[in-house]
Order: sequence, then C-alpha cells, then structure tokens
Amino acid sequence: MIEWKQFSKSGKALAAIAVLGAVFGVGTLVGAANLQKPKSVVHVITFMWAEGTTPAKKAEVMAATEKMARDTPGLTRLWTKGLKVQGPKPEYANNAIVMEFESMDAFNKYAGSPAHKAWYDVWIPARGESRTHDITNE
Repeated sequence: MIEWKQFSKSGKALAAIAVLGAVFGVGTLVGAANLQKPKSVVHVITFMWAEGTTPAKKAEVMAATEKMARDTPGLTRLWTKGLKVQGPKPEYANNAIVMEFESMDAFNKYAGSPAHKAWYDVWIPARGESRTHDITNE
C-alpha cells in the first residue's frame, strides 16, 4: 500500500487536482440529469415607477402585491426585488415583479380575478412604463 506521505508536493497537487476533477465531473453529470422543465407559468414584469411615486406609495404597492399573491389560487411563488435589468432604460433596474403559477389554468384565472382587480387599483397609479413577459414549457 502506498502512503500519502510518499508522494512529492507536486504529486500530491496532481492527485488533488485529479480528485477535484472527478468530483466536478460527477457533479456536472448529476446536474445535467436533474435539469427540470416545469409546466408552471412565470409572469415577469419589469417596470419604472410613475414620476413622483413616493417611497410610501412604493411600499404600499409591494404590500398590495404580496396580498394579491396570497389571495390568488395557484400563484405559488413571488419575487419583488430585481437584481439587474439589461436594456436602454436604466430606470428599470431593480424594478421587477415575478410570479409563478402552478399551471396555465391558474395563470388564466389570475387575470381579471378579484385579487388581481384589487391589486390593479393600487399598482396602476404608481406604475410608469412596463414590460411583461409570460414564460412556460407547456
């Protein structure tokens, strides 16, 4: 049996690199095998606040957004803090609302629902220019 202390420093380094490479390779294969393509619907809104929207009004909009999400059947996830928005309008940076719906049916029922209408009463006056993207694998 060969003992670890018999290896030179460079031999130990090569052995460590080989082990790390094997671990990385296995991790990559496992990650690729775990790729998911859910059938949920993701609703992405990037926006600018309307001119003059106060911090208090912004907080009210975010609270109304959370209430709407809790009151909407089939809306399973909500994100409200954008990290980066690319494009010609830097005003969009950090202004995003993303909702995930469990199915196309849940997404279709959301538009025009009582919870959606109540949210719009707060959201629309504070919203400036916006872009919406709806994404699914269905």
